[in-house]
Amino acid sequence: MVAFYLFAVFAVIQCIYAMYFFMRVFRLPPATHLPVKDRQPVSVIICAKNEAANLKENLPSILSQRYNNGSDKDGGALYEVIVVNDASGDNTAHVLMEMEQWYGNLWDIVILPDVVRDLKGKKYALSKGVEAASYDWLVLIDADCVPSSHDWLEKMVAPLAAGKQIVAGYGAYHTGSGLLNAFVQWETMHTFLQYSSYALAGLPYMAVGRNMACTRQAFQEAAASPTWNALPSGDDDLLVSIVGNEGNTAIVVDEEAFTTTTAKATWAEWRKQKQRHLSTGKYYKPRVKLLLGLYGASHACLWLCFFTLLFFHHPVLAIIVMTIRCLIYWVIWAVTTIKLGRKKMIYFFPFFDIGWMVYNFAFFPYITRKDEINWK
Repeated sequence: MVAFYLFAVFAVIQCIYAMYFFMRVFRLPPATHLPVKDRQPVSVIICAKNEAANLKENLPSILSQRYNNGSDKDGGALYEVIVVNDASGDNTAHVLMEMEQWYGNLWDIVILPDVVRDLKGKKYALSKGVEAASYDWLVLIDADCVPSSHDWLEKMVAPLAAGKQIVAGYGAYHTGSGLLNAFVQWETMHTFLQYSSYALAGLPYMAVGRNMACTRQAFQEAAASPTWNALPSGDDDLLVSIVGNEGNTAIVVDEEAFTTTTAKATWAEWRKQKQRHLSTGKYYKPRVKLLLGLYGASHACLWLCFFTLLFFHHPVLAIIVMTIRCLIYWVIWAVTTIKLGRKKMIYFFPFFDIGWMVYNFAFFPYITRKDEINWK
């Protein structure tokens, strides 16, 4: 009976998380239209290291946003795009030079390979981009990302016009074939559910740097923190963790406000990427770390206890309890995938629910391991 009691405790913990945090996804407001009169100029910042091919493919979509002041027939662009060329060894400089002849609101900053850096990795390039930015509304996107529509920029900055300081959007991946792509799609959805529901509960702790916005004041406040330079990457999570609070952080969920990139093609590449992403977790606020840790641990222990009971003790009761828990979670996940335009993920819920248990065991060591030096 001890095993069943433990199983029941873990099931209750999981249900509490679902009811208190994750069901808030039902109340996620749609992205709003920002009237021309309320628009302020925006600086879009892209940190690029050996990204010539991606810049050539994706910059035209970023530079053709319908974010304008309506001053002429086509509307004058009300934003600039700054690409920080971080010591690239490929054709990045040539690509940018050619594109700057076609777009008057595009310009670049070059960081030489031998420059002395006072910040680690991407933080240095990002700081140079913010220093050069002409405007106080900042939007961050990666070179390998493409906006989902011509209204992406307007919808991402609309919360800033309403007084927010940080806006967390959704960074999707192109749908491909194979198990890896399917799991990446699911894990990205699950991560969004976590950080969006925590933000709605007044505990913002992360965003994705490939689709977020903030004010210059918020960025400067984060950069002044002692933990800002602890990692070569993690600027997105650290900014939200340091500056974010119940009143200043917004979540944007609208298919026209997404960015999309290509997922890693191999498990080895994806593992390396996740190791870098998860290394930021050790710098979250203690309460957030405790809550995230308890959620992951209760999830893993729930499934382990379930399989034990299924083959040794009280299988019928175990199936009943697990069915209730799964119905609650799968309904929440279904609503989330629909909001994110990823309905096909519904078919994978049973497999990836268990797969996430393996994911947590596999990646837990990287949350506490020594930080890497490079961001690319």
